[in-house]
Amino acid sequence: MRLDHVSYVASHDQISDVVNRIGSQIGTAFVDGGIHPKFGTRNFTAPLLNGQYIEVVCPLDHPATDATPFGQAVKKKAVEGGGWMAWVIAIDNIKELEKHYGRKATEGKRQKPDGTELKWKQLGVKDILHDSQIPFYVEWISDTHPSTDGVSFARLTELVIYGDSNKALSNLVEISTLESKGFQINFVDTEKDLTGIKEIVFEVKGQKIKID
Repeated sequence: MRLDHVSYVASHDQISDVVNRIGSQIGTAFVDGGIHPKFGTRNFTAPLLNGQYIEVVCPLDHPATDATPFGQAVKKKAVEGGGWMAWVIAIDNIKELEKHYGRKATEGKRQKPDGTELKWKQLGVKDILHDSQIPFYVEWISDTHPSTDGVSFARLTELVIYGDSNKALSNLVEISTLESKGFQINFVDTEKDLTGIKEIVFEVKGQKIKID
């Protein structure tokens, strides 16, 4: 298991501004990732070092947005004002998690503007609708990966999450295994009834950049 990517939500009207702002902060250009037809969303991605990437995603005015957990999660976050929505862990065999969750993974795909199609399976998105401190999981089917789209300059060094580590990890992953990949996961308490990503710290040419 490894940290695959982090997702930031913007409204359809604001996504260009958010992409430009975050891209400027981390010194990395985003590329148009295309539309998720099954989920009613679209995204832009920026590659990170260590085979990871950032996704900025927005909901579309499409029936699929309200009909799928991912679309619902993106729309819900956009209505709340946007921001970090999820951290996503890649695994080699999602069938093991299907047994734990008691349901099948959902197949996803998107076609990039150059015609390349990416395919994957994901599981656990339904749960982040109710508890955004927990990650969801992907198994990539395609040989290509968004971390190879463009040139990487930034490294993700820390995830700061409102919540409880025991609940968030749900005994499915070992935090030490994830942290051995060059970043830290820190859970912090909050007086408010709030869970989810507080901020993410990146390192760009030796400088620490916090994005909340």
